[in-house]
Amino acid sequence: MQKYAIALGMFDGVHKGHKAVLMGAINSGYKSVAVTFSSIPFKKGGVLNSAKEKKQKLLNFGIDEVLFLEFSEVCNLSPEEFLNYLAKKYNVAKICCGFNYRFGKMAAGDTAFLKEWCTAKNIEFFECPEVLYGEQTVSSTYIKGLLLNGDLETANLLLEDGFSITAKVQKGDARGRTWGFPTINQRYPETKAPVKRGVYHTVVTIDGKTYNAVTNIGVRPTYETEYVSAESYVLDYDGNAYDKEVETKLVSFLREEKKFSSKEELIKAIGNDAEYVKKHS
Repeated sequence: MQKYAIALGMFDGVHKGHKAVLMGAINSGYKSVAVTFSSIPFKKGGVLNSAKEKKQKLLNFGIDEVLFLEFSEVCNLSPEEFLNYLAKKYNVAKICCGFNYRFGKMAAGDTAFLKEWCTAKNIEFFECPEVLYGEQTVSSTYIKGLLLNGDLETANLLLEDGFSITAKVQKGDARGRTWGFPTINQRYPETKAPVKRGVYHTVVTIDGKTYNAVTNIGVRPTYETEYVSAESYVLDYDGNAYDKEVETKLVSFLREEKKFSSKEELIKAIGNDAEYVKKHS
């Protein structure tokens, strides 16, 4: 009968701290399963990855299977009921989690409870210690703060696979095309963790091919929008991306969003941004 090693956690971002937990399951010799949630209703600050992105990153990392739990179905289970629920679903041989993992109704279960339960059931238990970056605990909350401050280099280092948004390309006003800087326009996903508004060096993937790009994330103060958008001038691309799902991966923060006094001033700024990206790609 197939035995399973279960990794427990939200795994938002699949950052360095999460990966230490995941490796405990992957290297166990058993079939590995990441047990997580697609979303939690009261979680603030947006997510680093959508459920689809999270699943793909977990599988890419080496997890064999991803189980998304519905929060409403398990939120009222006691810690013991929750663990028994997993034990009925899988032939559990090992459970892995982070040092601060909480579970069960009102988050009553902790790692001490989990270890005691595993011992009684003759199940291996692995508790990943705190993972630090300098003196800072690596966490999704810390990474979200880095993104809000425009510190892409550190955020991407801790995420390893980088921070990106994936959204359908919408029709814009075609203003950039008349200026010699055609752009693709995406609405910034409302569920995503917000980033510092401004201009970024990005890498855009269209139809499986990657391109360097200059992306403004914000409300375009010179030609203001009512929502946060990601408008990208994609270098060396001359196709039609309308209605396509496009990934825009943030590489570095270039400058803050600003309102220009004239069209000419804005065009010059875009040209300077594009030259910078070309030199640093």
